[in-house]
Amino acid sequence: MAPLIALIAGTALARLAGLAGIAALDGWIAALRVGLAVMFALTAVAHFAGRRRAGLIAMVPPRLPRPDLLVTVTGVLELVGAVGLLLPATARVAAAGLGLLMLAMFPANVSAARRQLTLGGRPVTPLGQRTAMQVVFVAAATGISFGA
Repeated sequence: MAPLIALIAGTALARLAGLAGIAALDGWIAALRVGLAVMFALTAVAHFAGRRRAGLIAMVPPRLPRPDLLVTVTGVLELVGAVGLLLPATARVAAAGLGLLMLAMFPANVSAARRQLTLGGRPVTPLGQRTAMQVVFVAAATGISFGA
């Protein structure tokens, strides 16, 4: 739920800043870029630290090799994508890449829900709720990729 809150709050605050006169944030797509960047910065941190990292490693489907490396690589990609969203010249490509990354990582969420794993000491988000949030996240990335 924290990623969804980060997306909504980041977008809303950026939009308010745009309405207050910050030209670079004047518009919903610009605000959405900030919100999605905040969300990915938040989720990326979990790939590198403590119990959250251990939980993410456990989420990787057992048939995939080197789950620790996969978690590190996806964390780096999320950070690079978050920065890319903030740069107008790379925002559309970054959003498209992050959208594809989310689709590629979704099977780990399905696997974790089916195996009833915990993430940072809490049960993973139930699959139905996670799927709905994933649709919102991918829609945000798609909106940025194809938005004006």
